[in-house]
Amino acid sequence: MDLHFGDSKPTDEERAAIDALLGPPESSWEGAARDEMRAADLRWARGGREARERRDLLLPGLHAVNDRIGWISEGALDYLCRRLTVPPAEAYGVATFYAMFSVKPRPATVLHVCTDLACAAAGAAELCAGVEARLGPGSGVGVERSPCLGLCERAPAALAVRAGDPVRTAVSAPATVARAEEAAESPDSAPEEPPAALAVPQAGDPSLVLLSRVGVVDPASLDDYRAHGGYAALRRAFALGPAGVIREVTDAGLVGRGGAAFPTGRKWQATASQPDHPHYLVCNADESEPGTFKDRVVMEGDPYALVEAMTVAGYAVGAHKGYLYLRGEYPRALHRMEHAIGQARARGLLGEDVLGQGYAFDIEIRRGAGAYICGEETALFNSIEGYRGEPRSKPPFPVEKGLFGKPTAENNVETLVNVLPILTRGAEAYAAIGTPGSTGPKLYCVSGSVDRPGIYELPFGSTLGELLDRAGVRERLRAVLLGGAAGGFVRPDELDIPLTFEGTRAAGTTLGSGVVMAFDDTVPLPRLLLRIAEFFRDESCGQCVPCRVGTVRQEEALHRIAERTGAAAADDVALLREVGRAMRDASICGLGQTAWNAVESAIDRLGAYE
Repeated sequence: MDLHFGDSKPTDEERAAIDALLGPPESSWEGAARDEMRAADLRWARGGREARERRDLLLPGLHAVNDRIGWISEGALDYLCRRLTVPPAEAYGVATFYAMFSVKPRPATVLHVCTDLACAAAGAAELCAGVEARLGPGSGVGVERSPCLGLCERAPAALAVRAGDPVRTAVSAPATVARAEEAAESPDSAPEEPPAALAVPQAGDPSLVLLSRVGVVDPASLDDYRAHGGYAALRRAFALGPAGVIREVTDAGLVGRGGAAFPTGRKWQATASQPDHPHYLVCNADESEPGTFKDRVVMEGDPYALVEAMTVAGYAVGAHKGYLYLRGEYPRALHRMEHAIGQARARGLLGEDVLGQGYAFDIEIRRGAGAYICGEETALFNSIEGYRGEPRSKPPFPVEKGLFGKPTAENNVETLVNVLPILTRGAEAYAAIGTPGSTGPKLYCVSGSVDRPGIYELPFGSTLGELLDRAGVRERLRAVLLGGAAGGFVRPDELDIPLTFEGTRAAGTTLGSGVVMAFDDTVPLPRLLLRIAEFFRDESCGQCVPCRVGTVRQEEALHRIAERTGAAAADDVALLREVGRAMRDASICGLGQTAWNAVESAIDRLGAYE
C-alpha cells in the first residue's frame, strides 16, 4: 500500500457504508463525485483540518466497511482515507493489525471457531476439522480458526458473522459441527443464546454483591434496574461530590481487577488533579485473555450497572466523555450496552444534565476488532485514536497524558461495577469483605474440567479448593491454570492457595484477571503449552524485539520438544529459560513480560518435559 492515493474506486455499497458513518463528502478532495464545474476544488484541501481531527473514526470506518461487505478493498480503504485525510499506508497498517478485518476478498459469511485453551480441551481440533470438511470452498462460508471468543463456560464455541446491512451474527456454544454449520448458513434462524444468568451458577443467591441482579432483573429494562437499587450510587455520588467519591473508593481499598491491582482511588485522584483539560474516562471491556468472560456476563446480564458506574467514575475524575472499548467478538454485549446507553440518555441519566445536577456526561462505544494487545491501556488509546494498537512508553502515564494526550482514567468492567456497592454500602462495610490486603468481592472465570463452569463471586480470601468445590472439579485433576495464558499453573496439591493478590504472590503465582482453568489427565499438557506459545506469537504487536522475536523462539522450542522429554529436551528447556528471561526483562509491555509465565510454571511446578 502506497503513501499516496491510488486510482482504485469504492463500490456503491462501500461508499454508502462509509457515508452512513461520516456523512456525505463536501468536496471532490474528500471523494465526492466530480464534474467539470467542480473540478477546480481539487486544488484546495477544504475541510482538511476538520477531517484530520476525525482520525479517531478510522477504526469505526473500517468496521463499517467490513460489516457491510465482509472485507476491506483497496478502493474502500482509499475512499475512507480521503474522507479522513489519513495516508493510505497508515490506514493499511491499522486494517491489517486486527484479526477480524481482511484486506483480501473472502466470503460474506465467516465462521470463527475458537481454538484456545478451554475450547482446545473440549475438542476444538475435531470441531474445526469437521466444520472445514463440511464448509469447504464453494460453500459461501469462510472458516477461520480464532483465539478465545470469551465463551469458555460453553466450550467449544463458534461465532458466525454475515456481512450486510445490518450485519448478522450467531453464536454456537457449545458447538457441534451441525450447529456451527447451521449458525453459519442461517444466522437469522440460529437458536438464541442462553440467558446470561446460565453463566452464573450462583444466580439468585442473596449474598451476591456484584452479580446480585444477573438473572433477577430484565437487562433491557431501566425501570427494573432502578427498582432493584439502580442509580442509588450515582445519587450518593452527587451528594458526596467528586472528592468525596474518590475518598470513599480509596478508603474501601478497591484495586484494579484487570490483573495489575493498582489502587483505583489513587488513579482517580491523580487524574482529577491534572490541570490539563478535558479529562477522559475509558472502560476497558476488551477482555481477550484466554479463559476470561466475566465482563461479558456483566454487560449481558446487568448492562445498566456499567452505565451507572462509568457515570460515577466520570463525575469523580472530572470527565464529561467516556469511551467503552468493547470486544468485537461480543455481539450480544454490544447490543445490550447500546440499548442501555440509549435508554439512559433518553431518560436524562446521560447527556447535558445528568439527573438534573448540572453535570454533563455521555458514553461512546468503540468496538475492538480482535487484538489481545489492546487490553493494555495505552495500546487501547492508540486504537481509539485510529492508530495501530501498539503500547506506548511510560512515563508519561495515562493519568497525565492518556487518550488524545489528555488526563485519562482507565478501568475495566469489574473494577467499575465494584464502585456501586462501595457508595451504597459505604467504604467501611465494603472493606470488611475479603482480607485487609485484598478487599471486596472478586469474580472468577471457571472453566475446563469442571461440572459447573461459569462466573463465581467469592470474597477475597477464599481458597482455590473452595472455588473448585463449588464448580464441581472432576477426578484425576492434573493442573489448574490461574490468570489465563499470562498466568501460571499450580498442582492439585496446592489447592489451599488463598485467592488474594498477596496470597497468590506468596505462592509464586498470580491471580491475574480471575481465570481459573482446570485440566484433568485427559488433556495433553505439551499441546496446551504449545497453544499458549502460538497465542503469544500471534498476538505480539511486533513493536519491540524481545517480544517479537522471543515469542517466535519460544514456540519453535516447544515444537521441537513436544514429543521429547528428559535429556533430549534439556537444551531446548534451557533455551526457553533464556528467552523467557529476556522477554520478561526487556519487553515494552505486559504481553512480552508475561508470555513465558505459563510455560515456566509448567516446567518448574508440573515437571513438564522431564
